[in-house]
Amino acid sequence: PHYFAHTMSYTQVYIHYVWATKCRKPILIQPSRGLLYSHIRKNALLTGNYIDRINGYQDHMHCLIWLKPQQTIAKIANLLKGESAYWYNHQEGIKEKLQWQENYFAVAVSLSMVDTVRAYIDKQESHHAKKTFEQEYAQLLRQYLFIKDLDNSLSHYKLNTGR
Repeated sequence: PHYFAHTMSYTQVYIHYVWATKCRKPILIQPSRGLLYSHIRKNALLTGNYIDRINGYQDHMHCLIWLKPQQTIAKIANLLKGESAYWYNHQEGIKEKLQWQENYFAVAVSLSMVDTVRAYIDKQESHHAKKTFEQEYAQLLRQYLFIKDLDNSLSHYKLNTGR
């Protein structure tokens, strides 16, 4: 029948991104942090990307992004990180240049967990009054099973690298 000729692809893929400033320098202070997030959200819309949530703290940021079928996780991360650092570094009154670490964290979020992730991202300021970024990152790695035994992996890394 002809009704199949007009079908289109429908996707709803949410990705929770986290990335840190280079060397985890705490340079994202208010009000410049808020201006940066506002710019990232506006620029994303101009480039056809939808950021559902964005927030963070002095040394990192979180984004919840609706990924479209033609996009890749890596392309979106590189686009947002590169353009945002360029914009930030060309603002007047910035005391220290923004550089993002090369790596990032990204996981798919099921529709049933979107509201939970939104709330988590929204509460970053109060969250980091109790927990460091390192503690948060280790928790995320364990939660999503990237590293089942993070403490052992870190000990092994330190032993083998002398760090």
